Parts: sequence; C-alpha cells; structure tokens
Amino acid sequence: MKIGMFEMEPWERKAFEDLGKSHEIVYREGPLDADAVAEVADAEILSVFIYSQLDRELLDRFDRLKLIATRSTGVDHIDLERCRERDIAVANVPTYGAHVVAEHTFALLLAISHRLVEAVDRTRRGDFSLKGLTGFDLHGRTMGVVGTGDIGGHVARIARGFGMEVLAFDIKPRQELAEETGLTYVELLELLSRSDVVSLHVPAISATEKMISHDEFAAMKEGAVLINTARGTVVDTEALLKALSDGRLAAAGLDVLPEEPTVREEAELLRSYFQEKHKLDTLLADHLLLRMRNVIVTPHSAFNTRDAVQRILETTRGNIEGFLRGEPQNLSGG
Repeated sequence: MKIGMFEMEPWERKAFEDLGKSHEIVYREGPLDADAVAEVADAEILSVFIYSQLDRELLDRFDRLKLIATRSTGVDHIDLERCRERDIAVANVPTYGAHVVAEHTFALLLAISHRLVEAVDRTRRGDFSLKGLTGFDLHGRTMGVVGTGDIGGHVARIARGFGMEVLAFDIKPRQELAEETGLTYVELLELLSRSDVVSLHVPAISATEKMISHDEFAAMKEGAVLINTARGTVVDTEALLKALSDGRLAAAGLDVLPEEPTVREEAELLRSYFQEKHKLDTLLADHLLLRMRNVIVTPHSAFNTRDAVQRILETTRGNIEGFLRGEPQNLSGG
C-alpha cells in the first residue's frame, strides 16, 4: 500500500520505520498541495498536518484514497463532507497532552505581563534601562477561560496556581472541574466584562467562527489581554485590530491566525489576491498584527515540544496500523 507523509521532518520518520517495511512510504517536508499531488496520486493513505488544505478539488485528484491520518486534533483543514461522499476515513489525534498548549498559553501571557520580548531585544542591544518595561502581576487578576475541555481545564489549574480568580464559559459546564479548581461558570458577556485576561480554547466550527468580534470586544474590560491558542477563525481579526488600536485591549498573545497557512508564505499573498481564494483584507490584517508592538504572535507552535510531537507520531502510526488491520480508531467523521 502506498502512503504519502507530508509536513514531516526527517527525524520524525523514525516512528514509521516498521510500517515502511511492508508499505511504500513517500516522505515530504512540505505541505500537500496541487503541485505535490502527482507523486502520490495513487496513494491509499495520506498523513498531513494542518498546513495541507485538503479541499474538494484536491481530494478528487486521489482515485484510491482510503484514509487521511491527520497529525492534529482539529480537522478543519480537511473537507469532511467530501470525505464522507467518497468513503474516505479521517483519523485524528484526539489528545497529545493538553498541558502543552496550556503551558504555551501562559508563555504568551507571561511574555506580555513582563514585557519579555522588548526586554530581551533591548538588552541584546546593550540597553539595560527599565523605561517602558513596567509589567503587571498575574496574582489577584481574573482569568476568563472560554472553553473548558482538556486544554481549558489545564489553563484554569495553572491560573489558580498563579493566584488568579478564574471565570469560565462553556456550553457544557464541567461541574467536577469547577469543584476541583474553584472556577466559576458565567455567561460569555459577563466573563468578558470581568476578566483581565481572556483565553480562548474552543474548536473551529461554524458556531465559533468570529465568536469574538466587535460586540464582544466592546464588552471586555478596558485594558484586558486576549490570548488565543485555539484557532484563528474564532476571532474577527479586523475587530481585534480595532480593539488594540482603540486601547480596549492592552495586548494580545496569538498562536493562531485566520489565514496562517497563507501568511506563512509571503508569495501566497499575491497569488491569493489574483485567485481570490482568500479574503485579502483578512490577510492584510494578519500581517498588521505581526508588526504591532503590543501583539505577540507565535507560528502555531503551542503543540511543538519534542515530547508532544512524539506522542502525535505514535498515535498517528497507531491510527494507520489500526486501519490496515480493519480496526479503525480515532475517526473524525470522514
């Protein structure tokens, strides 16, 4: 059986050595796109990460495809409807260590609260002055956690460890988490109005698209901080820019952007303009965020510890092996 593996660094291939003894595996470090299809058009299994956008047009170029094993929890980069129509199974990685993303959430928050980026940049230039580097305490502040699944739950625990009050919003409140951490569930607008820090941990689905937009920013406490390690589409980027420019938000820490697969490659900006595949104003807004001094953007790297990646690889290998045995696991509606 032919297997195409994309967005995979050389060191990651070791996890699939045994699989390669019985099957033909094609490895590529770049994403699967229209230009890369020819080499793997006869593949029956594909493994990708989030920067491979498997839309209907791309999927229809694979006549023999039976399984997509994405090395991610989210599957919004895959056209699940077309997969259902084509009887293509989609397997994901349900969890690889929720604490990893929660830790990154606080890495962003601490970088903001202690002005770490500016401080490091300044001292590297030989300037040890403290002017303009005054931060703020986390202890005693209120953290608003939007979405209290595994990751949001860990964020709440860490926040309590810092001595923060925790408010939470979720369509399915977890009473056991509230009892464990002492968090208080409230409605979204109340959370926004009372929180000094708002951290987003919801999936990218139609119900959460632009969940945080102009009205939500208007409801936020003036001078609050927004942290988004969920998905870029959860936040209306143009509304975020306005809130930052108006001073409604003091700062933002972002590990995700709505158009991040395109923003990663500057050349794609021009191509998107002519092909109208992406919304140009959103792309430009994303680029503006990258250059704002009160915004920290990381390249969707919250998951990226060697330990977590190893767990992702092991789960993906298990997903492929289970499918080959006729015992599919971790299916995601494909």
